[in-house]
Amino acid sequence: MNNLQTSHRKTIYLSGPIMDEHCGAARAWRDAAKKSLGEKFRLLDPMRRMFVDRQVDSANEIVEFDLQDVRDADIVLVNYNKPSIGTSMEVFYAAHDLGKFVVAFSPFEFKDCSPWMARYCTKILSSLEEAVQYIETHFAE
Repeated sequence: MNNLQTSHRKTIYLSGPIMDEHCGAARAWRDAAKKSLGEKFRLLDPMRRMFVDRQVDSANEIVEFDLQDVRDADIVLVNYNKPSIGTSMEVFYAAHDLGKFVVAFSPFEFKDCSPWMARYCTKILSSLEEAVQYIETHFAE
């Protein structure tokens, strides 16, 4: 891929629970998303930073770096597999404040989704694979 193609690729931020997530689960879906979308999109993975949750001296940095990634992204891909304060804040900031397109995947039926997530996620699909297909269909160059 040449530099012109690389510079025109849309950027996707990978939003989803990290804190208190089962060992490896926060990384596994992000790795799968990168494998599926990495050739056509630039992906921003918050797991690339080596911060430790619940350390006071890194809390502000964690939030600021994540918000910067949201600002830098064209699209936010959300793993809505459980309630998460950080994920919800990123979704609200992306959709409400920045007008970004937010694509989520979730095991929840619509009736079980938080009204806030239902309102601020542009689209909620039932699997990562469906979300990847949706993004490729509507946003790939």
